Amino acid sequence: MNAPTHPPRSFRVEPGGRLSGRLRVPGDKSISHRSVILGALADGVTRVTGFLEGADALSTRDALRALGAHIEGPDHGVLRIQGVGVDGLRAAPGAIDCGNAGTAMRLLIGLLSGQPFASVLVGDESLTRRPMRRVVDPLALMGARIETRDGCPPVHVFAAPGGLRAIRYEMAIASAQVKSALLLAGLYAAGTTEVREPAPTRDHTERMLGGFGVRIARDGPWARLDGGQRLRATDIDVPGDISSAAFFLVGASIAEGSDLTLEHVGVNPTRTGVLDILRAMGADITLEREREVGGEPVADLRVRGARLRGIEVPPEWVPLAIDEFPAIFVAAACAHGRTVVTGAEELRVKESDRIAAMAEGLCALGADARATADGMVIEGRGDEHTPFRGARLASRGDHRIAMALSLAALRCTGEITVDDTANVATSFPDFVALARRSGLGVSEIGSA
Repeated sequence: MNAPTHPPRSFRVEPGGRLSGRLRVPGDKSISHRSVILGALADGVTRVTGFLEGADALSTRDALRALGAHIEGPDHGVLRIQGVGVDGLRAAPGAIDCGNAGTAMRLLIGLLSGQPFASVLVGDESLTRRPMRRVVDPLALMGARIETRDGCPPVHVFAAPGGLRAIRYEMAIASAQVKSALLLAGLYAAGTTEVREPAPTRDHTERMLGGFGVRIARDGPWARLDGGQRLRATDIDVPGDISSAAFFLVGASIAEGSDLTLEHVGVNPTRTGVLDILRAMGADITLEREREVGGEPVADLRVRGARLRGIEVPPEWVPLAIDEFPAIFVAAACAHGRTVVTGAEELRVKESDRIAAMAEGLCALGADARATADGMVIEGRGDEHTPFRGARLASRGDHRIAMALSLAALRCTGEITVDDTANVATSFPDFVALARRSGLGVSEIGSA
């Protein structure tokens, strides 16, 4: 059965203000997902600190529990995983509910395609509309037997007749989820699985597999691993999620007089497109205390208010900032001049059509934003201290749309109300508390 619906909630945000102080945003969602999956496959006990206690990551934890892994926590971000080994998973007693977590579902499809039992993956209403063929089709080339409903969930994964076989696969689109699903399946395939991505995407799976003792080769756009390898338990410290930090990076950049430091944020070079884009727009962002934690680069990010300018975003930067574009669009609307984003058609198949949702929201605020097939053209109004007017906005049930539109209140003449915000808990359960602490006048209310 599908995940229960959340009670209706809204954000009410007072106009104006600036952001200041020091914050630590929640743990990286991508790394949290992968830590549970690989920890469950390892021999021994894996201890995870900084785990994101949001609904999406908890869906992955619950899925691996259903598949036989013994997982304690999280308790203040600490998770203890007693791995069952690569061959120790067992059939879940019923359908595995992924809630709203598209990452969880796509990675689990890859993992489960190599198991000697059948599984069913379901999700909430939003997830049932998200495309899965991009994962299912290449897995079928490996011998996987998977059935969907017109390419969308629910997903039925059956034991592959004769097991999986390794393939050499060149992805048509840049997707870390597709790449990761194929690498997880590759652990169970006979031979060497090779995956080529057309543009760099987040490489948390490759880094973490190496941390668990898997021999994985990375050669430019190619990732290669041999099937049949075992994983050794390890400790993982999850850094702050740069996708969550992005809302505060934009908020502080657009609000004059802001001076905010975001502590212990992951700055993996496959995730820092948002820093490149905002800096190209003139943002004042510096990296402090740069270091490496568990194979992942980490830094404190200090951001101060700045005069932003519109840019044409290089298409090769887009995959490195795909989840951050709702916030980037707000920055563009506050910039001087035109911002053009192309090559971002992936945004149309996220939790919502993020291109349409942000164009609708920005226009309701009085911004000049025009959606295109693969991006947006925004005529910034940075010459105005308050380029936006107050409005009631629809998030379309998308956590990133809700948080991005909330930050626009910093440059508004009137109050903003953002409806349907319950799903913010999927990635950032403490958003309201941290945003208020930094200076944003946001409160959570029951929807009318």
